[in-house]
Amino acid sequence: MKIKADYSNAPVWKELSIKSRLPEQLKCLDELAHNMWWAWNYEAREMWKSLDEKLYEEVGHNPVLLLERLSYDRKEAIVKDKALMKKVKDVFTDFRQYMDVKPDNKRPSVAYFSMEYGINQVVKIYSGGLGMLAGDYLKEASDSNVDMCAIGFLYRYGYFKQSLSMDGQQIANYDAQNFNSLPLVRQLDEQGNPIVVDVPYMNYQVHAYVWRMNVGRINLYLLDTDNELNSEYDRPITHALYGGDNENRLKQEILLGMGGILTLKKLGIKKQIYHCNEGHAALCNLQRLCDFVDGGMSFNEAMELVRASSLYTVHTPVPAGHDYFDETLFGKYMGGYPQRLGISWDEFIGMGRENPENHTERFCMSVFACNTCQEVNGVSKLHGWVSQKMFAPIWNGYYPEENHVGYVTNGVHLPTWTATEWRKVYDKYFDSSFMSDQSNESIWHAIYNVPDDEIWDTRMVLKNKLVTFIREKFTETWLKNQGDPSRVVSLLERINPNALMIGFCRRFATYKRAHLLFTDLDRLSKIVNDPQHPVLFFFSGKAHPADGAGQGLIKKIFEISQRPEFLGKIIFLEDYDMELARRLVSGVDIWMNTPTRPLEASGTSGEKAELNGVVNLSVLDGWWVEGYRKGAGWALDEKRTYQNQEYQDKLDAATIYGLLENEIIPLYYKKEKKEFSENWIKVIKNSIATIAPHYTMKRQLDDYFDKFYNRQAKRAARLEADHNALAKSIALWKEAVAERWDGIHVVSKDTSFLENGGETGMKYKIRYVIDEQGLDDAVGLELVSLKNDKSTDERQVYSIHPFEVVSREGNLFTFEATIEPSNAGSFRSCVRMYPKHKELPHRQDFAYVKWLD
Repeated sequence: MKIKADYSNAPVWKELSIKSRLPEQLKCLDELAHNMWWAWNYEAREMWKSLDEKLYEEVGHNPVLLLERLSYDRKEAIVKDKALMKKVKDVFTDFRQYMDVKPDNKRPSVAYFSMEYGINQVVKIYSGGLGMLAGDYLKEASDSNVDMCAIGFLYRYGYFKQSLSMDGQQIANYDAQNFNSLPLVRQLDEQGNPIVVDVPYMNYQVHAYVWRMNVGRINLYLLDTDNELNSEYDRPITHALYGGDNENRLKQEILLGMGGILTLKKLGIKKQIYHCNEGHAALCNLQRLCDFVDGGMSFNEAMELVRASSLYTVHTPVPAGHDYFDETLFGKYMGGYPQRLGISWDEFIGMGRENPENHTERFCMSVFACNTCQEVNGVSKLHGWVSQKMFAPIWNGYYPEENHVGYVTNGVHLPTWTATEWRKVYDKYFDSSFMSDQSNESIWHAIYNVPDDEIWDTRMVLKNKLVTFIREKFTETWLKNQGDPSRVVSLLERINPNALMIGFCRRFATYKRAHLLFTDLDRLSKIVNDPQHPVLFFFSGKAHPADGAGQGLIKKIFEISQRPEFLGKIIFLEDYDMELARRLVSGVDIWMNTPTRPLEASGTSGEKAELNGVVNLSVLDGWWVEGYRKGAGWALDEKRTYQNQEYQDKLDAATIYGLLENEIIPLYYKKEKKEFSENWIKVIKNSIATIAPHYTMKRQLDDYFDKFYNRQAKRAARLEADHNALAKSIALWKEAVAERWDGIHVVSKDTSFLENGGETGMKYKIRYVIDEQGLDDAVGLELVSLKNDKSTDERQVYSIHPFEVVSREGNLFTFEATIEPSNAGSFRSCVRMYPKHKELPHRQDFAYVKWLD
């Protein structure tokens, strides 16, 4: 027998978590490290830094890793340092006082679902604005003491880390996260075993571990399929944010929505409101429907309960940005659910189609969300109107301006995005009730009492911090990627903190128009190369790996930035993340945004800038339509001059150049023998006083309660009372109306006014006799009049005039309306019949419509 040179089997690795032993006096730090409260409390961050400043930077500001890597000698030294131990004790005392406050049970409880959360750059489970919004929302829910929990994913690789090649090509790097070194804890059952949620996929199950991120007082539950219980095809479901093909996206959305509800059930959690942050989570309503039907309810009864307690927030302003699935793929995973619900396949898939009868239309998660959520909202006033138009085909008996789609304008979490230096200014000059009353503009007016030189000094500290951060973070990368050390040194030397700094930092989608500034390079060169009035532009942002056009924009900007006349004047900062974002929104002087109208749903980076005395220069789109105040920033008109986008781009670029040359740069440098321009400080103060208070996350959260949560929770409670009596009653009524709807008809009418018209100042009667087919006062009538001269973007409904029931004989109801025209002109009018019930939240809840001739 020949002896083999080597003979070995494959190792079966077990992931062990070995905690660093802490002295008794420092054990409180482990609890503190595993709660993200430290991420938005600067005293806590300063405390972590003081334990070992060099190590704190090395571990990327991750306190869990910091504690793991602190040497035994350093721990002993900390214990002996009385001043440092006092700081530790004070921070932990503040933390415990914060955590020991009980949730406010006067407000409805909420379960929040989102594909991504931007809590802190340490945990990479976010990519852009949607995640930033969700992370800020949880932090404010914690600060406002709301009874909320949240569901998301723990991505093994998260979103990609960006680097640029020597020629400016974006390189996407996916670095694996070590979950045991993150501020997370594994969710365990009562026996101390890891909780596993079994999620049905076709004829098998996917098994998800549950991790918990403590976000102050809020629990964020994160699902993880990258475990040995799953096959090689299902482990990657939670590998990457927005990664993989369309089938993997469907798998993710099943896991988020249905797996999220199953997770809450396994944990014994029931909330009053279920909030879908984007359509990715829409299938949470499918699981809830199944649970009610499994409990003995009919599909229609279950739908009443699910809809009443569900809210869908849409962030995407164009249909192409929503998730669509072919019927074959959707049926592969969801084919068994119609039978379980007691409905047909066509009825089931029709819930995700604008036109349920169109069998070629793909299933859309957003349409499904609209059909299973009582309330729908956009994320700014303008986006609310865009969303009304976008979703109008779902309720085609109503015009866009009539449907129930509302809005809550996005805000930002003040403690997270306000630089420590500004927090200290606000604490010094603002009323002590400031943090609990952030939307009160009168409190913010105290900024006018802050001396101008203190405002300027605060701004300069942050500008210098930004420059220092760039030099420390990017020097090594630039030397490695840009080849010529002399060019890198020259670039670093040219970053002038005294220059007017302008930031353009966001996702590099083409509609954001990052190219606009480079329309006229000669003119741009003159702007940035004026030795008496230097101007510096920072660009940063990622393009989706599948977005070739967005990557092309990054490459173009990088190439321009390397030209001699722009070196050190136009700088692209790679790998835009929360840490870099915080530096930029507080360190530049102007925040620029130039989207194609009206494709910016809201945008929040400009709101973050407002909190830090950074002034906005933006197209009047998204939040800036509402936020702009004259004398507190600059705006490009929201109205299009040209339908041709190329012409519009050139006009907008010329407008930006003109504003810079004639207003902004002269104002900034009008120092009149002082260190700063008094008029510039005035703009900063106006911006902070009149804009910032209206765009905090505190205001946004309060808006959700005032506009949606409170009202929905009250209605849902009525539906559920007495063993769901009202829900069953409404379902029965809808079934009766639907069954007889086509038989309801006009018996007689007097519509001479509609046939012949009339004159202003005169009164006219319109009368209909309707046979309701045995229903008891179940329909209403109204005269709808449209403008004949409307433009494409305007609302078209001129007036809606209701009819009254003036008499009844058996099944015959006589409806009458008195019309007194007040304006002359040409109108289109028609009478609309609709079902009416005092317990319906709005017309789109039961959008049956019959137009009468």
